[in-house]
Amino acid sequence: MRINDVKTVAERIRAEISRAVVGQDGAVDLLLTALFCGGHVLLEGPPGTAKTLLAQSFARATGLDYGRIQFTPDLMPGDIIGSNLFNFQTSSFTLTRGPIFCELLLADEINRTPPKTQAALLEAMQERRITIDGEAHALSPRFTVVATQNPIEQQGTYPLPEAQLDRFLFKYVLDYPSLEQERSIIADHGARVGQMDPIALGVGIAADAAAITDVSEAVGAVRLTEDVVTYIADLVRATRESADIDIGASPRAGAMLAGAARAHAALDGRDYVIPDDVKTLAVPALRHRLVLSPAAEIEGRRVEQVLDGLVNQVAAPR
Repeated sequence: MRINDVKTVAERIRAEISRAVVGQDGAVDLLLTALFCGGHVLLEGPPGTAKTLLAQSFARATGLDYGRIQFTPDLMPGDIIGSNLFNFQTSSFTLTRGPIFCELLLADEINRTPPKTQAALLEAMQERRITIDGEAHALSPRFTVVATQNPIEQQGTYPLPEAQLDRFLFKYVLDYPSLEQERSIIADHGARVGQMDPIALGVGIAADAAAITDVSEAVGAVRLTEDVVTYIADLVRATRESADIDIGASPRAGAMLAGAARAHAALDGRDYVIPDDVKTLAVPALRHRLVLSPAAEIEGRRVEQVLDGLVNQVAAPR
């Protein structure tokens, strides 16, 4: 597949998603970038900002096998990955697969379940496989996790540990729509009866497994020059040297940012990465991997503000 074909496939997917989801173009771009470079996405936003509908529509438009887990405090790891159950008729154990055996998994309100259950996703997200009773079971090479969390309610929630946050390629914060977008949402969806379903809203399949595989292979051929590699390294290291940050980004963060920049370049129709690709993705790729210093927190500074400052300070190649 040629690079121009990648852009065409992405435009078809965007067009189908727009039939159900109004706005949220930034989230759609990051979902496409993550899918094409094999990453996972954490969506954060208040209730009613179309996080679930966005994930459902994305799965529909990309032709991915969709699964959903509603995380609750009593959810156990076996409820996610499955278990071996004894079959009395055959006197043997039979694998009962959990909802994680899919291609796009919506982990809804992931911060509402205890760390033990959250950790059940770690191996799947990193290795694309799970282990049940000592036996490994492979997941789809296209396995992608789209997790959501609600930043408003903190009581009864379990913040994701840094080890799991580091497995997410992006953290995207959804905001409320503009006035014009909200008018469009009310006019369109307010006249409908029942739940908002992507199929009922006209979202079609714009790609299949073969197309997604071809796109991923095309992304792998995107060139990453030494100057851009050095720029990414300088940016990541700057997060560790900043007085406003207690814990900076890891080497894995830099490698994942580079892979995402290649996918972003392909979505723009280019077979080479430019510094603007890195700048565009720096905040969503790094915001969840950093811990602000106590002084910065006392001053009321946000991670995004600190990152924007570092992006402006670190010299980009010309």
